[in-house]
Amino acid sequence: MRIALFCHSLLSDWNHGNAHFLRGVVSELVLRGMRVDVYEPRDAWSVRNLLAERGEGALDAVRRAYPRLEPIRIDSSFDLARAVSGADLVLVHEWNDPALVGALGELRKRGAPFRLLFHDTHHRSVTAPHEIARYDLSGYDGVLAFGAVVRDLYQGNGWARRAWTWHEAADARVFRPLAAVKEYDLVWVGNWGDGERTAELHEFLLEPVRDLGLRALVHGVRYPESALAALEDAGIEYGGWLPNFEVPRLFARARVTVHVPRRPYAQALPGIPTIRPFEALACGIPLVCSPWADAEHLFRPGLDYLVAGDGTEMRRHLRALLDDTSLRHALASKGREAVLSRHTCAHRADELLRICEEIGVPVQSAVEERASA
Repeated sequence: MRIALFCHSLLSDWNHGNAHFLRGVVSELVLRGMRVDVYEPRDAWSVRNLLAERGEGALDAVRRAYPRLEPIRIDSSFDLARAVSGADLVLVHEWNDPALVGALGELRKRGAPFRLLFHDTHHRSVTAPHEIARYDLSGYDGVLAFGAVVRDLYQGNGWARRAWTWHEAADARVFRPLAAVKEYDLVWVGNWGDGERTAELHEFLLEPVRDLGLRALVHGVRYPESALAALEDAGIEYGGWLPNFEVPRLFARARVTVHVPRRPYAQALPGIPTIRPFEALACGIPLVCSPWADAEHLFRPGLDYLVAGDGTEMRRHLRALLDDTSLRHALASKGREAVLSRHTCAHRADELLRICEEIGVPVQSAVEERASA
């Protein structure tokens, strides 16, 4: 089976969380013997920012961490029809230029034999539907949406003929428990959020850390001066950008972590946790979340992770976890169990192959081989 994937970037995860899941899924498919050609713009915004901050060495580190990934960097001279000739499936991530999205749809409408799927992993379907409307998906066989609410929007608004729920998940080969000395009470990985969770970060992260006197470390990019000052005031160490594949080593050095979803996910997109909780639970670190509605029953709140309804409850949960080693171990064990049983990139690869069968890609033998294994 041959797959062509068009995305913003797999080489860089600088302010580009979609790289996390796509790296894991592509690696999984390649390990199953499939050919996956990945295409990304040579001048991708995320790559440019990463090179400006860390240089070529950062890209070399990604290639070492993911030796099975060999993205093809394309420019305006790229021959699109030739690239997808012979592909069984073409998967197009939503963070692509609308012209490219439309051109692939035209090839499909003119009789190209591949099946064509659009992949949406953003809140724009709710917060900026006019942006989604720019994409001409009339030639597409369907949409992969990272939550049921997004899937329903595509179908209800007439943006796509068919749509499936395809949640993000953890790459269990990369995100796993590691042994290390516990240097921090709490670590957190995330970008400041473009104003989408500023108040929430203060309530559920900065203020509890300050009030409890915790030793804490934060990694991420695009922190304005006001955010850096707030971290310093709370006594939190700031580590800047961290390659996502280094996050398991970071989690191993801490006793707990937290998840603070951006406001669109907490309020308008129930059932979508984004990828951070999957990765944290896979690493076996106790997790406390600010409120989000697990409408699709992905996890078992209170068993796999704790939920803090407000800052006071966040302080109480953190204090209890830090004071009770057995509680930390029990929570971490259940959380990892939930991910390994339902939410790895291997599970999502199985789901993708089943969807491919629905739309006419002959992959039954691959599914059967996986089930047998």
